[in-house]
Amino acid sequence: MKNTEKNGFFDHIGSDLPASLVVFLVAVPLCLGIALASGAPLFSGIIAGIVGGIVVALISQSQLGVSGPAAGLAVIVLTAIGDMGSFENFLTAVVIAGIIQVLLGVFKTGVFAYYLPSSVIKGMLSGIGVIIILKQIPHAFGYDLDHEGDMDFFQPDGHNTFSELFYAWENITPGAMVISIVGLALILIWDLPFMKKLSFTKIINGPLVAVGAGIGLNVLFEGNEFLSLHGDHVVNIPVTQSMGEFFGQFTTPNFAMLAEHKTYVVAFTIAIIASIETLLSVEAADKMDPERRITPTNRELIAQGIGNSVSGLIGGLPITQVIVRTSANIQSGGKTRASAFFHGLMLLLCVIAIPHVLNLIPLASLAAVLLVVGYKLVKPSIFKAMYKTGSSQFYSFMVTIVAIVFSDLLTGIGLGLAVAAVFILWNNFKTPYHFDPNQVKEGEPIRIELSEDVSFLNKAGFIKTFGLLPENSHVIIDATRSKDIHWDVLELIEDYKINAKSKNIKLELIGFKNQIEQDAVEELEEVVK
Repeated sequence: MKNTEKNGFFDHIGSDLPASLVVFLVAVPLCLGIALASGAPLFSGIIAGIVGGIVVALISQSQLGVSGPAAGLAVIVLTAIGDMGSFENFLTAVVIAGIIQVLLGVFKTGVFAYYLPSSVIKGMLSGIGVIIILKQIPHAFGYDLDHEGDMDFFQPDGHNTFSELFYAWENITPGAMVISIVGLALILIWDLPFMKKLSFTKIINGPLVAVGAGIGLNVLFEGNEFLSLHGDHVVNIPVTQSMGEFFGQFTTPNFAMLAEHKTYVVAFTIAIIASIETLLSVEAADKMDPERRITPTNRELIAQGIGNSVSGLIGGLPITQVIVRTSANIQSGGKTRASAFFHGLMLLLCVIAIPHVLNLIPLASLAAVLLVVGYKLVKPSIFKAMYKTGSSQFYSFMVTIVAIVFSDLLTGIGLGLAVAAVFILWNNFKTPYHFDPNQVKEGEPIRIELSEDVSFLNKAGFIKTFGLLPENSHVIIDATRSKDIHWDVLELIEDYKINAKSKNIKLELIGFKNQIEQDAVEELEEVVK
């Protein structure tokens, strides 16, 4: 499936540029927080954000996806750096992981994303929305000991998502609360119908105003013993005094690790998990896209692979397409991949030119932005709509949400898929053919009409039905409508022919010669003889 880009890169600059600024503001603390959680240099998270924005956006055809360092890889990175001895050694694995991803794209493994059930994808989005809200409430209160970007339920310090809320309540910073309340109020006011009619609101969106107000209040509160913010309440980008010092933060891999077996184990692990998270985010982004454009998933894997190799070569963390940043991009009005590109460009220019200004941004004002992003992902109307789709969709949707909140993204997706698979098996158990035992009339043949496709998943249903057929009856299995019958089912029918004789059941097959291979027909006929 291809996603042809009819518009030029700059055709929607009026929408993409403001959206990219919001994504940039959200990305800065996330890049730093994920680097901190990974046990890597802080600047490695910024490098990954720059590469994810500039390099991946130029190669990818995902119109709304935004890439950068991923929280889901933080634990793997932390463990790998320790096992491999140094960050430079680990970077070699990142470069190789990128090459593996490129190969995955070349061999077209990205098509697996198209088989993810919609209920699981929507559950993933809502689960992420719940996590964003729960994780940002402490930052809104001014309790910032838990780093930005932490998405797991259990934390390294022994706390969890819910216990952190109690600690936040006991450690409120008044200035941070004022900033988050003002920021939320501005964003909500900016979303009111009368504000949307004003022309300037199309250029300057609510989140930008909220962050600007946060910076202003932070400066205003300086020196105030009650309201002033401290170092852990604001963005904390490493500040350099010269270009030489700036470029000195870039690190190159130790390619001597190419001779080590563990390098390839780490590389393969990163490649697989990064690819899975990317494909999940791609599907989610396409669901949220107002224009419902389809992202070529194989092209996305190639873009991510090149991005990871580049990131590893210059000292960056592994990257994936990231749902939080992608959601912020879509909700801020982004139209094309230009917004992701500009966010990466802003990261590069701002950390070079104005790191002091970025370090004035309160985490509380960013919390206000993310709280609104989270609410839009999990608003009640989504639950109502999913409930109306039926029990099978709703259950897998809810299990995905709960599992993501209480574990992590991949575990939640896995459990959601498991529930969806159970319902698929159950539906196949019930409806591989038309047969109602309540309509069986004595003296009349019992007709079992097979559907167009009968797979091995239907075996349980056949076994159940064969057990219900009465002795001394005439049974007709009609396959005239069937285009494909799995050999396991044909083998089951063979076995039942033998069993039917012992129950004096006359078994008649219709239409099988039209759709199964001749040798299978002959084998069935041989059993009858």
